[in-house]
Amino acid sequence: MTEMTLEQIKQENKAIFDKQRRYLMVVAASVAAVVLYYLVFFHFFGVSSQQFEMGNSKIMSYFLHMFVWRDFWDWPFGYYFKQIGITLAIVFGGTLTASLVALPLSFLAARNVMTGPFRLIAIMMRRIFDVLRGIDMAIWGMIFVRAVGLGPLAGVMAVFIQDLGLFGKLYAESHEAADKKPSRGLTAMGANNLQKHRFGIFTQSFPTFLALSLYQLESNTRSAAVLGFVGAGGIGLVYAENMRLWNWDVVTFITLVLVAIIMGLDKVSSVLRQKYIVGENIALYTPTK
Repeated sequence: MTEMTLEQIKQENKAIFDKQRRYLMVVAASVAAVVLYYLVFFHFFGVSSQQFEMGNSKIMSYFLHMFVWRDFWDWPFGYYFKQIGITLAIVFGGTLTASLVALPLSFLAARNVMTGPFRLIAIMMRRIFDVLRGIDMAIWGMIFVRAVGLGPLAGVMAVFIQDLGLFGKLYAESHEAADKKPSRGLTAMGANNLQKHRFGIFTQSFPTFLALSLYQLESNTRSAAVLGFVGAGGIGLVYAENMRLWNWDVVTFITLVLVAIIMGLDKVSSVLRQKYIVGENIALYTPTK
């Protein structure tokens, strides 16, 4: 009786079950395509099963060494924390400068601001932002190391240039998403273009500006560690030294410290977002008798 009822349901809702069958076929085909891709990848690059197993065993060995901290109290903690402080200084200097410089430039890239014959300026600014963010931070770091020499200055410039392209594009898109009604109201009141952009557009895009700037601070704290590998200063140099010496316990310790710092930055950014984006409750006015 149950089988007959199920068959009747399938006949009455044939379109729904056919759609489900096609969906399952698409999922199965996608899984098969992914598996086939990896098989072709391993075969094309000559990755044998023995090499794959050996690599996995070495990874497990590295993980085991990461959590066995030998001679912990003899480590040069002052040197480690100094390099972490340099990394944070690079991140804050590059990110904050990029956000402040990208803000006015983003208006030049916003299509709702640069209208009419000025549309060409917006197109050019967007292409400039594409070039700046299209090159990885490590590549910018190597370029500036060759230009200004080893040290934190090259790291700050690398963070600044890449974030300038990222912030410029995202800020411009937040300006374009702003509602046009406030700007029209300001125009009716006789406001000039600068006042319309400041109070009609930036007031709406400010939450995006703040959220993106705070998030990029956290993201750059992770990414800036790579700059030390190319000589741009910071904790990356300590990473490179200890990886070369197989000191995986030191690598783990520094990584955990960076994770704790990022967690602290996330807490600070959440407080700032709550205060300046979500806002605070204000007591209603109650007239005194």
